[in-house]
Amino acid sequence: MQVISTIQETKKYLRQQSQLGKSIGFVPTMGALHAGHINLVERSKRENDLTVASVFVNPTQFNNPEDLKKYPRTLESDCALLQPAGCDVVFAPSAEEMYAGLPNLSFHFGNLETVMEGAFRPGHFNGVGIVVSKLFHVVQPQRAYFGLKDLQQVAVIRRLVHDLSFDVEIVPCETVRETDGLAMSSRNMRLTPAERQLAPQVYQTLQITKNSLLAGDTSILAKEKAINYLSKFPAFTLEYIEISDFDALQPIDALNKNGKTAVCFAAFLGNVRLIDNVVF
Repeated sequence: MQVISTIQETKKYLRQQSQLGKSIGFVPTMGALHAGHINLVERSKRENDLTVASVFVNPTQFNNPEDLKKYPRTLESDCALLQPAGCDVVFAPSAEEMYAGLPNLSFHFGNLETVMEGAFRPGHFNGVGIVVSKLFHVVQPQRAYFGLKDLQQVAVIRRLVHDLSFDVEIVPCETVRETDGLAMSSRNMRLTPAERQLAPQVYQTLQITKNSLLAGDTSILAKEKAINYLSKFPAFTLEYIEISDFDALQPIDALNKNGKTAVCFAAFLGNVRLIDNVVF
């Protein structure tokens, strides 16, 4: 496995591999890797000749400077996980390598900016759009793999690829969970032991909402049941529970009978912001 820190060297090596006829799969990450990331790498390994993972904590997608400061940076242990998973190349640039200066352009993703993560983290998806565009230009993959835990991010990237005609297939992958239901996330390592015991209540809250909708309740009633349940655990500070159409991620009044329904959640547990969703 090669670990490369510069754009020029990464482009040169991957161009050579492409000229040899090798297909490239790409797993963009911000490091602090866990089994969910490794699942993406292993799928890419099965479906491509060469698998590239990026490890880059992208400053332009943090609207909270303190969150950026506290985000784990664990390149050595990340590489120790990536190598046995079959990763061929780790692209691990510095912020200075990726951004000679702050970008002057900006992205706006329409109605995706007005709901859930777009509403609560202004500017976040602009940062995502910029860094993913830059990474796609560097790596030039045939396929890129993203976890569905960040459901709205996947929708944003699909729109980016469609509207800018990137020649890459976006491959969404199911959320990987701990045995108690907690969605795997790099942020989980910042939870205290007591908070880690409470964290699975996120998934329980989602299941309560899902079951309420399947029983025929309106979205308003299903959300009320979920909020009442979560209120038993005052360590959580809820930002949103939203019930949306899976494709457009816009609010719906009840179970979507013509397609998939997404229940999306965000809350702080102590100082750690947790997001999750269920799709059915």
